[in-house]
Amino acid sequence: MAHGHMIPTVDMAKLFASRGLKTTIITTPLNSLLFSKTIERNKNFGINVDLRILKFPSVEAGLPEGCENVDSITPHENGGIHLIKNFLQATSMLQEPLEKLLQECHPDCLVADMFFPWATDAAAKFGIPRLVFHGTSFFSLCTRDCINQYQPHKKVSSDSEPFLVPYLPSEIKLTRKQLPETERQEDETDLTKLVKASIESESKSFGVLVNSFYELEPAYADYYRKVLGRRAWHIGPVSLCNRGIEDKAQRGKESSILVEIAIALEASRQQFIWVVRREKNNQEDEEQWLPEGFEERMEGKGLIIRGWAPQVLILDHEAIGGFVTHCGWNSTLEGITAGKPMVTWPVSAEQFYNEKLVIEVLKIGIGVGVKEWVKWHGDHVEAKL
Repeated sequence: MAHGHMIPTVDMAKLFASRGLKTTIITTPLNSLLFSKTIERNKNFGINVDLRILKFPSVEAGLPEGCENVDSITPHENGGIHLIKNFLQATSMLQEPLEKLLQECHPDCLVADMFFPWATDAAAKFGIPRLVFHGTSFFSLCTRDCINQYQPHKKVSSDSEPFLVPYLPSEIKLTRKQLPETERQEDETDLTKLVKASIESESKSFGVLVNSFYELEPAYADYYRKVLGRRAWHIGPVSLCNRGIEDKAQRGKESSILVEIAIALEASRQQFIWVVRREKNNQEDEEQWLPEGFEERMEGKGLIIRGWAPQVLILDHEAIGGFVTHCGWNSTLEGITAGKPMVTWPVSAEQFYNEKLVIEVLKIGIGVGVKEWVKWHGDHVEAKL
């Protein structure tokens, strides 16, 4: 339940519906508000997607009321790490209401995000095949599986020493610093348990849907199916279902590493427009993600737009010559689809894997030189970069 996962999920639902399938998105009350207008608007074009709402057990799991997706959790403030644990507990509590819904509707198939590992067993109770939706590339899936299986990162002497990921179709080298925490941590945590359960659930599921296309990464699509033995379908780029300007304008990605970008913009002495998904505080205090006095110093030189950037719409414009991206898969695939060369600035998750695909396999971008996986926000990111 992250916005970056919900965006392609909605696109995928619209894609299914446009092919004549009866399609229903199962979500929670506040998450439904993020895309309900898009769903309603598409009904005017004969693309009918239903919504079924499940109550999210925020209070029961010890979460603040209204906390229904990970974007509402700030890890470095107010016990954020503890809230992540509670959030994972809350998502697992959705299994029972989902099973009641499956029993009532008995669909032909259940497509569930990789981070709902219990969905495979829930669907199996009613003889329903479960497909896992991965919000990443075949390349990243192959890299993840080879690292988990062969543990090459444990055979180097330091966190900065490169290691070869074995048996991949290309020669790919990484360092331990570039691996997701869940893959390099020795101690078992709630997140490592979730990732392990997700991989096990994937192997028991009917198959995997990947937001990619064969021509982009044929060697890795074949490797995933034939060498790793997984049943998988490439159905992307799902964002192409958004043909209209209004649909494209609804899509966006939260800005990150904001303090560092602000410092760089000021130091560049260039004019700029900066779109940031942050609302201005009601309080008079300076916003924490901006250096003190930044807007006053930048008056007449730069403009900050608070809200969602219509990324697909912007990338499609002929005036855009390149794309600086954090290498989240949605953004990476949107940049590829728009035919834009990329400057890569990976931060976390599987973004260093995606950077390798862009720079070394596809050769359509260059990196800014980030060497280390970092956490989400604030001083920690600033210090690491």
